[in-house]
Amino acid sequence: MPKYGVEDTPEDTKPKLACMGLRDDLKECLLKSDCVRKNGKTPKECLLLGNDPSIPTQCQSLRAAFFECKRSLLDMRQRFRGRKGY
Repeated sequence: MPKYGVEDTPEDTKPKLACMGLRDDLKECLLKSDCVRKNGKTPKECLLLGNDPSIPTQCQSLRAAFFECKRSLLDMRQRFRGRKGY
């Protein structure tokens, strides 16, 4: 169950770094995937494979969202609008 976007969390448990919620959700999703469990690969190796059928579409969507979040940190237009995932 994704934790990102939950509004009723106390201030103490909010992520301190940008994109931390997405990163944690992506990490959990990859650890539960068949690529890691059945094939015995590391999560990093599974990410480098790209469109492997053993990686669920939810993990691929989280990967794209995490990339966009990290990319928004460098984009000057996004810096004025606020960081995503914070």
